[in-house]
Amino acid sequence: MIFPKAKVPANQATTKQVGDAAEDAALAHLQQAGLRLLARNYRTPGRGGGEIDLIMRAADGTCVFVEVRQRKSASHGGAAASVSPLKQRRIVFAARHYLMRLNTLPPCRFDVVAVEFGAITWLQGAFDAA
Repeated sequence: MIFPKAKVPANQATTKQVGDAAEDAALAHLQQAGLRLLARNYRTPGRGGGEIDLIMRAADGTCVFVEVRQRKSASHGGAAASVSPLKQRRIVFAARHYLMRLNTLPPCRFDVVAVEFGAITWLQGAFDAA
């Protein structure tokens, strides 16, 4: 038996839809700032790997790995504070995997774009690969 897809009311977007909208807003913001999109939602193969929301190229050639975080409330430190050390390690793991494909290693940095309260905050060099 085939069941019809349940319709989601406009005011009840799914978590994925909210996350995708935050990524879209972050991407537009970064592109307006002159960055060029290289990859979106880059994932490493296998279990326990990492995922990078946006991989961008800055005008100076820097490869920018971007984690986009969206929060409705700052009750637990807000969006930027939600990038835990474990999440950072997974992003770095995925970045290394991505960079292995390249012939020449560009300069790199890890940014966080926080989307909250109708505003976008771009934290350049938010963490290191150490």
